[in-house]
Amino acid sequence: MRPTNFLLIAGTVAAPATAGTVSVTIPRLDVAEYHKPYVAIWLEPAGGGAARTLAVWYDVKKAGREPGTKWLSDLRAWWRKGGRSLALPADGISGATRAPGQYSLALPKDLKPGAYVLNVEAARETGGRELVSVPLTVPNGTGRASGKAELGAVTLSAR
Repeated sequence: MRPTNFLLIAGTVAAPATAGTVSVTIPRLDVAEYHKPYVAIWLEPAGGGAARTLAVWYDVKKAGREPGTKWLSDLRAWWRKGGRSLALPADGISGATRAPGQYSLALPKDLKPGAYVLNVEAARETGGRELVSVPLTVPNGTGRASGKAELGAVTLSAR
């Protein structure tokens, strides 16, 4: 039997590439009747064009006469930009409402270089509605904005 020589190469395995991250903070509000907000997060080209929904958080499992999708139209800007034509629940986009805290999501891997506007809109039952917009340049762009009531800090970084 012939001896076999093996060459072992040590290296690292790269993590899957992403175009960057978005961080959204839902603040804790001191109100008598608190309901988790519905939230929509989407990108659109800075010069105008089709919107691309990244996430929509709503009462996914609400059943009965008034399903959770009934109040998605309260996210008025997102609804007009394309939310009404989105088949819900949408795989990889739809999710349950979130409690106060900070949440991160990845920007799409196939995001082409250019100027965009990231929009985050929140609406809450017996509460308010708020839209925060952050300009973004891909690649290597960063941005930050903050809401006044329904949304906290919104930060993003593109690679």
